[in-house]
Amino acid sequence: MSLDKILAISGKPGLYELKTQTRSGFVAESLNDGKRISVGIRHNVSVLSEIAIYSSVEEVPLKDIFKRISEKENGGQAISHKEPKNTLINYFSEVLPDYDEERVYPSDMKKVIQWYNTLHDKGLLDLEEATESATADEEE
Repeated sequence: MSLDKILAISGKPGLYELKTQTRSGFVAESLNDGKRISVGIRHNVSVLSEIAIYSSVEEVPLKDIFKRISEKENGGQAISHKEPKNTLINYFSEVLPDYDEERVYPSDMKKVIQWYNTLHDKGLLDLEEATESATADEEE
């Protein structure tokens, strides 16, 4: 599954999968416990495919960050998002060495690592898509 249907909803823990649209918003299913919730327009919702991390050169799409984590871990789990702040910073520096230290906070790193592990556990990481987009960018 691509990241186009995976959502982060402010005020709600974890990630959600978009199920269907309604007149006043949409229905999403939690990836953690499978419960469905109705999400209205008052919620701040982010689609994972639209999220990027600041670097010193450009914004790096989240799917490319996930690809780098997967390569670093040989397709396995990343470190726990509950690791100490310095451990998270060191880990993220290995994944994206040129991240913008002024605009990327430890809380952002924690979310990225937590999201990667959640998607990895559920088998929802579509890293082939990230590879294809990175190859297409290089060819241009």
